Amino acid sequence: MTKKENMPELGEQMETPMEEAVREDAVETVLNEAQGQEVKREEPILTEEKPKEQKRGGKRRARSRGGPSVMSIDARRTVETDADKAKNDLIDLTESLKTDKVLTGKVQGVERNFRGHDSVAVLYHGIFKVVIPAEDMVEKPEESEDRTLDDSYHYLLTRRLGAEVDYVVNSIFYDDMLAFASRLDAMQAKRKRFYRGGEGALVHEGVRAEARVVSVIRAGIFVDLFGVECFIPSRELSYQRIGNPMSQFMTGDRVIVKVLSVDNKDLNNIKIQASIKQASVNPYELALKKYSVGNRYVGTVSMVDKNGVFVSLEGGVDCLCRFPARGRPMKGARVTVQILGIDEKSNRIWGIITHASMTL
Repeated sequence: MTKKENMPELGEQMETPMEEAVREDAVETVLNEAQGQEVKREEPILTEEKPKEQKRGGKRRARSRGGPSVMSIDARRTVETDADKAKNDLIDLTESLKTDKVLTGKVQGVERNFRGHDSVAVLYHGIFKVVIPAEDMVEKPEESEDRTLDDSYHYLLTRRLGAEVDYVVNSIFYDDMLAFASRLDAMQAKRKRFYRGGEGALVHEGVRAEARVVSVIRAGIFVDLFGVECFIPSRELSYQRIGNPMSQFMTGDRVIVKVLSVDNKDLNNIKIQASIKQASVNPYELALKKYSVGNRYVGTVSMVDKNGVFVSLEGGVDCLCRFPARGRPMKGARVTVQILGIDEKSNRIWGIITHASMTL
C-alpha cells in the first residue's frame, strides 16, 4: 500500500466526477478569494453532457474565473495577477499529487499538534500552506535517553528551519488552501535517479556537486546531496581552522562538495562521505610560492585555542603561532608574524607573533 493510500485522516485523492466538480468549485473559490472578491458558491454540474451553445445575445451566467478582467497592452497579457499566481501554484500542487512531481521550498516554520501529528514542518507554495509531518520529513531518529521520540523529531525539524527541501504532495485540502507532503518520498525519487546503476551512477566518487545545507551544528554541517543527507565534519569544511561552523555556514546555503566515497548498494540506506575543502584548490600549494621561512608577514587572528594562535594570511592559509609573552591577541586583531617553518606534506605553517594591534 502506498503512502498516499495510507492517509485516511488527510483525505483521499479526488478522482470521481463528483469530486472533480467539487475541486473545480473550490479552485474558483480560492482564486476569487485571492483577488478579494465576494465568494458565491454554486452547485457543481455533474452531467457529462456538453452544455448547449448559447445564442448570440443570449444571457450568459456570470462565472468569474481568476478575478476581474485586466486590460492588456498587447494581444496577450504578460503581467501575472495574484489570481494567475494562485492558479499556477495550485496546478503545481495538483500535478505533484497526481504524478509525484518533485517540488522545492524552504522550511518556514515548525508546528506541534497539527491535525493529529505531533510535529510538522511548514512551507508555503504561494498562498498555499504545505505541511510535512516529522515522520515524512526526516529519517526516524535513534533512541535517546534525554528525549522522547516526539521530542527528537521536533528537535530535528527545528534544526532544519530555513532549509531548502524537496517534497511530493500526498493530499490537498482545496478549501483550506492546505497540502500535506513528504520529503522522504522526494528524496527516494532523487536517489533512484542519481544513485541507481552502481559504478555508473550519476553521483559517484570524485564528482564535484552542488549540495544544500540543511542543518549546522558545532561539529560540522549536514547537507542534502541529491536525496541523501550527508554529515561533513569541521575538518572537511575549510583548509583554514574553523572554530564554529555556524560562523561561516547557514541552513539554506548551497555549497560545492567533492564526493569522497559512495556506498549505494542499498538505495534505502546510501552512505556518502564528502568534503567542501577538497572541492577547491589547496591554498597551501600556492602558499609555498608566496611565503618563505624567516620573513615577516601581516595577517588576522582567526582563532585562539589551547594549541596557540591561528593567524590567517593572504591566500587562505593559517600560520599557527605560540602565545606571545605580552598577552594574547584577540580574534580579528591585525598582527605581524615571522614564519619559522613550512611543511608542504601536512599543510602546516608555523611561526611567532612579533607585533599585535590588540591584546587581552
